[in-house]
Amino acid sequence: MIDVRTLYRENAARGASPVRQVVLLYEQIVEDLRRARKAIEENHIEGRTNAINHAITVIAHLQSKLNREAGGEVARNLEHFYNMVRRRLLEAQMRASKEVLDEQIPLLLELRDAWAEVDRSEAVRSDPAPAPSKPETTSSVDGQKIRTDWRG
Repeated sequence: MIDVRTLYRENAARGASPVRQVVLLYEQIVEDLRRARKAIEENHIEGRTNAINHAITVIAHLQSKLNREAGGEVARNLEHFYNMVRRRLLEAQMRASKEVLDEQIPLLLELRDAWAEVDRSEAVRSDPAPAPSKPETTSSVDGQKIRTDWRG
């Protein structure tokens, strides 16, 4: 059976800017935590484990893409944030704690909103419509570098 939401997300990520991809990854983490929360309510251990593990994997991916040299203080702050969220998610996993998940979701949404603002700013600065003679290029999420340093 095809998961329409996953298919939609994959298509949205193709050709998205690196910053937009970061926004989509944050949305995926939040969705994972909401699924984990629901699994806890339903006492579905495997569902909880899978959802939290996937969220941790996405966080690890984001963390691995940090440009620590060019990112400066922002990269250091994100590194600290990702470590804290991963620790809390491990705690939520061990304790089957909806409360811990509920604490993390708004933090992730706040950071997602900040990245979305960067994405909007970059879109305004870039050429809104490519010339018709230029071929449209798309790329998959895999292999695409995700820039995690803000530039003014």
